[in-house]
Amino acid sequence: MKLKTFLLGACSALMFAGIASAETLTIATVNNSDMIRMQKLTDDFKAKNPDIDLQWVTLEENVLRQKVTTDIATKGGQYDVLTIGTYEVPIWSKLGWLAPLDKLTADKNYDVDDLLPAIRSGLTSDGKLYAAPFYGESSMVMYRKDLFDKAGLKMPDAPTWDFIADAARKITDKDHEVYGICLRGKAGWGENMAFLTAMSNSFGARWFDEKWKAQFDQPEWKDTLDFYVKLMKDAGPPGASSNGFNENLSLFQTGKCGMWIDATVAASFVSDPKESKVADKVGFALAPDKGLGKRGNWLWAWSLAIPASSKKTEAAEKFISWATGKEYTNVVAQKEGWLNAPPGTRASLYANADYQKAAPFAKMTLDSINSADPAHPTVKPVPYVGVQFVAIPEFQGIGTAVGQQFSAALAGQISVDAALKAAQQLTTREMTKAGYPK
Repeated sequence: MKLKTFLLGACSALMFAGIASAETLTIATVNNSDMIRMQKLTDDFKAKNPDIDLQWVTLEENVLRQKVTTDIATKGGQYDVLTIGTYEVPIWSKLGWLAPLDKLTADKNYDVDDLLPAIRSGLTSDGKLYAAPFYGESSMVMYRKDLFDKAGLKMPDAPTWDFIADAARKITDKDHEVYGICLRGKAGWGENMAFLTAMSNSFGARWFDEKWKAQFDQPEWKDTLDFYVKLMKDAGPPGASSNGFNENLSLFQTGKCGMWIDATVAASFVSDPKESKVADKVGFALAPDKGLGKRGNWLWAWSLAIPASSKKTEAAEKFISWATGKEYTNVVAQKEGWLNAPPGTRASLYANADYQKAAPFAKMTLDSINSADPAHPTVKPVPYVGVQFVAIPEFQGIGTAVGQQFSAALAGQISVDAALKAAQQLTTREMTKAGYPK
């Protein structure tokens, strides 16, 4: 009797010790469909790592950035895994806020060399990977093949801005609420300025010269903004200054846009017959250029990183390896279909025949991502990295303020010249206040 009691007690103690020893990772992530899908599929991770529990903090994008930035800057230690973008990684790594993913890069099964070079480059600092990409994107042209056929037009794989503008005006039919082109107009560094900064790169413009002097008083920015405002006035939808990604997605899916230049990740949405009325009529092309050697496409990745303050680095790296590795892609494909596999991160996905068959936009997405170069984003030399942003802490505030001026110009509230003058003044003022050049 005593032996039985002893054995039962010993077993209970061992079970309790096993439960108590499980580590809980707190993961801060963005509230979008891909991240929600990942949370639904984590039973696969738990089966392979029963000693690690997961606690999710899922937030809207702007709130996520605010809370994560505050926590990591103050070394609050609230989160063990962070969902951050390509903008934050080069800044935070230099500030010592992120732990390098050394074990991940040394793991042959993870195969870091399978990561697309352009995406990997944006998450690497001083030769070390500081975040692992969950999904990546560039931007490209999505267009209505039926409207092009009706107008007797053929979209090149690599169009110019002049072709895009001419085609947009020709396929516009405002009487039937069909607009030749939909572009972002809503103010914000990640909204209209993501599009306009990438566009300006192809026009030869830049935010700053090598001495950090603002460049909005230069002719390249004048050409960019004039072209954009006139095109949207002639061939864009009404109220375009309030339209961001979601609004333009809705317009395109309901058949009201002839062309839309935006994130490659949207390709699966516009070609899904469950969501899009024009799914069987969509074609894809590279973002336009002006013949200067740069296309108007951006580069972005939502990635997973570990704050340097975390005391659960080993467990966090195991989770990141699972969520951003090849095995997760296979889990999604088996349970959700290949069309829902996280795009834009691995060469092996784009070599997969099943994915190619499911995603007719796969090659154009890959070509768009590969053509973006965050280290050399502009025609002329610049002191910063980042394609549709400038990777300095001050850019969020400055970019949004400039975006408000450009949105006002699109709405006709101020002139293009007035918007550029205000952008030059406010950018110069904030950069001087911040101590540039440094």
